[in-house]
Amino acid sequence: MTAQAEFADLVIRGGTIVDGSGGEPFIGDVAVRGGVIAFVGAHFGGAAREEIDAAGCIVTPGFVDIHTHYDGQAVWSDTLSPSSSHGVTTAVLGNCGVGFAPCRKADHQALIRLMEGVEDIPGVVMAQGLPWDWETFPQYLDALAARPRDIDVACLLPHSPLRVWVMGDRALAREVATQDDLAQMRDIAREALAAGAIGFATSRLNMHRTKAGELIPTYGAETHELIAICEALAEAGTGVFQAVLDAPFETWEDELTRLIAVAESAGRPATFTLALANSGPNTWDAPLRMVDEANARGLDISPQILPRPVGMVSGWALSTHPFCLCPSYQPLVDLPLEEQVEQLRDTAMRARLLAEMPQPGHPLAMLTRNWDWMFPFGDPPQYEPDADQSIGALARAQGRSPEEVAYDVLMENGGTGMILNTLGNFHEARLDALIPLVRRADTVIGLGDGGAHYAAICDASYPTFMLTWWVRDRAGERLSVAEVVHMLAAKPARVAGLMDRGLLRTGYKADVNVIDLAALRLHAPVIRHDLPGGGRRLDQTASGYVATVVSGQVIRRGDQPTDQRPGRVVRGMQQAPILAVPV
Repeated sequence: MTAQAEFADLVIRGGTIVDGSGGEPFIGDVAVRGGVIAFVGAHFGGAAREEIDAAGCIVTPGFVDIHTHYDGQAVWSDTLSPSSSHGVTTAVLGNCGVGFAPCRKADHQALIRLMEGVEDIPGVVMAQGLPWDWETFPQYLDALAARPRDIDVACLLPHSPLRVWVMGDRALAREVATQDDLAQMRDIAREALAAGAIGFATSRLNMHRTKAGELIPTYGAETHELIAICEALAEAGTGVFQAVLDAPFETWEDELTRLIAVAESAGRPATFTLALANSGPNTWDAPLRMVDEANARGLDISPQILPRPVGMVSGWALSTHPFCLCPSYQPLVDLPLEEQVEQLRDTAMRARLLAEMPQPGHPLAMLTRNWDWMFPFGDPPQYEPDADQSIGALARAQGRSPEEVAYDVLMENGGTGMILNTLGNFHEARLDALIPLVRRADTVIGLGDGGAHYAAICDASYPTFMLTWWVRDRAGERLSVAEVVHMLAAKPARVAGLMDRGLLRTGYKADVNVIDLAALRLHAPVIRHDLPGGGRRLDQTASGYVATVVSGQVIRRGDQPTDQRPGRVVRGMQQAPILAVPV
């Protein structure tokens, strides 16, 4: 379509176009026809069924979130919030090797227990929200495709369900796979790729455990097992390998050597989680050197980085807080917040909780007394707080114990006070160390974990955080808007193999954001009880998104959802368009 063409379905006029390439923004129009971008330029001269006035706004490609866990939410909900509230138009499911397919009826509870522990999704939510109208992975994709939703989803084949499907109880006991097991897993991977999986995902992380504390089925899986499964990717010539490595407990050299061996054997791209330690010497240069050496040999390895502190949000009504493992708190765990607060105001209860030591429990719950890396978390939310505002620093300044300070913070606003527990990516209490990492050509932004850790994490809002804090508000070194949009759109699309999106170019999929950057605001997380069975989750909204468009249809306008549900299941990796859309 040219500027003289007569008609378009949608025209976005007069915005500052940040096209996702990292190039210089420019003022112009974007026209959409038939779900794809038909024109990008200074002026579109034709008419349209619908127009959006983008004057004073930036116009960007839709964002691609390559690390989510909406495997369940995409079944029971037609909106993938918080992600779709923050400009995300494509979400990748199946990360960390956990999910709900393939799965026989007899194994439903095993996978529910797994997701309950690893991804903090309440068992009752899954029991009530999942119809289980599938068994195989292709059937799961068909079930997703039959349900309307706001944004697109693409799926990785998860290793844990695959292992349980083939090995049963032997997988749960983490036995070594036999040659017959490997052949079956490889065949199922072939079937999944043919049906539309965009790759294969696994986890080796020691902290990934069931609610009962059991290690996940894939923990310690042999390298030859991963290589055997990824032979299916090699044969198909498609798919990405995603892994969470056990680097906090094993050496980077051992863990990355394994991942590189799998990627090299398969000849396919790979991506893995990379996080920075909060203190001590630089621990990330060594793995990055290994990545550099591998990529210099022709591999395609992409470290995946969250652009703000890795951590948890703590509160009385949430999954974790500094007193969640104390014996005196246990009778309060399942009480409504109002009833909890009534008892927590009692001076005797307060004294007992301040004096008690936490008992052993889930690894994440045991990380809730890292006082010098925990901060009061208010509105607006602060993700780069000053070190002197930590719970530990405040306690020293006030001559009180950190337990007392934390208790009082949690009791604020009727017991709804929250604490940000920064577990990583906050080196020397600053985000500066992230800047050279996110600017590397081979790194990719991710790890928002939308759809998981419902009552502990709300990092799916990272696109808005990047556009506000990193582009506009940070007092220190910042990133340009062109850099950030490239990081949020084109780079993750490339890593996931979804080359038909992530750029505002003629012929590309018409996923678009119109954002009032000056007015853009990230609000504090709130607790909602809108999961199946009334389950709770942290949700986080923003203001300043004028419109979000998926396949040419406006799914959000003025920060509110519309009734449009154009989201589809992306079947397999997608090629970039070669020719412009014909007039």
